[in-house]
Amino acid sequence: MGKNTKKKVAFLTGTRADFGKIKPLIGRVVADGNFDVHIFATGMHMDSKYGSTVEEIEKTGFPNIYKFINYTGSSTLDAIMGNTVLGFGNFVRQVEPDLIVVHGDRSEAMAGALVGALSNIHVSHIEGGEVSGTVDEIIRHAVSKLSHTHFVANAEAKRRLVQMGERETSVFVIGSPDLDIMKSDELPDFKTVQKNYAIPFSRYGIVIFHPVTTEVGGLLKETKQLVEALQASKFNYVVIYPNNDPGTDVILSVYEEKLRRDKHFALYPSMRFEYFLSLLKHAHFIIGNSSSGVREAPFYGVPVINVGSRQKNRVKAKEGGGIFDVGHASAEILSHILKFSKKRVRFESTNGFGSGGSADNFMKILKDGRLWNIGIQKQFLDITF
Repeated sequence: MGKNTKKKVAFLTGTRADFGKIKPLIGRVVADGNFDVHIFATGMHMDSKYGSTVEEIEKTGFPNIYKFINYTGSSTLDAIMGNTVLGFGNFVRQVEPDLIVVHGDRSEAMAGALVGALSNIHVSHIEGGEVSGTVDEIIRHAVSKLSHTHFVANAEAKRRLVQMGERETSVFVIGSPDLDIMKSDELPDFKTVQKNYAIPFSRYGIVIFHPVTTEVGGLLKETKQLVEALQASKFNYVVIYPNNDPGTDVILSVYEEKLRRDKHFALYPSMRFEYFLSLLKHAHFIIGNSSSGVREAPFYGVPVINVGSRQKNRVKAKEGGGIFDVGHASAEILSHILKFSKKRVRFESTNGFGSGGSADNFMKILKDGRLWNIGIQKQFLDITF
């Protein structure tokens, strides 16, 4: 590519989690020097309640970071998506990107894909074709249908997208980008993490419990049952706030009432991904319903106590030991905690999401012409039975 023919690539990020996953891709594209990179930061990144994580994006030194507030504390998912469509639409008209890159299953990703589809701009979706069983899965599949190309974690995800009518030639298996960071020898050591976040203990479990938007009616009771089990265990916990889906305030209110003054608990709105990985590697176990229990924890062999239905289908699809499904009853949760709180146990590392090198795979496809030769006029591919 010549100096005056750089293609513009716009990455959209709305949460600490999706930025942690796409960060290696952004870094690789920036380092290549042959693309004009822009980042649209919105959602939780812009909320002080979650640590204003846009600051972590700025610390990377990545260029052209555009910040947009897409919600207030009372916003519903449809309002968040509508606001993001308006904000990202204005951004797209100013920047005129050649490619929009979105990740995962958040409403921000769907807004980005919708803007691209309606603006005749090529959209690439990272980690489509996966299942979870909640409304997130519906959003993920909708984003895939609005996107023109797909960068997926494994062959199973590719098969699902083809089943949804996507052409095989538009689906690229590159592995999960977060593995690039997980396998890195540049992760901070635990002492650095402990000092940076003032973590008061070295023996602990990690708690990440998100609301399930289709089950918010029982959320207060379920959160109280989880907290009851945690406190009854008399173990130490690093608690990371949930995402900003409806119901989050219910969880946070219980944390504030029950855990804020309990010496066994350290609460954090957010944590830089690399630091979280180091914390996870050192933990006795992780408990809750975060996707970290499906992806990152099994890679490190860390025991996972998976509470409720949020990761149900993903966990069932996971091979190997180390992931333990439990309901919401305090007694059941506590019995599993006691298995892993006294002694640090490790399972055999399992991973169905690639072998690393995702950023290099992504970069290769951007540069060899395959992606740019795929038209934005989509056709549904019928499967012959």
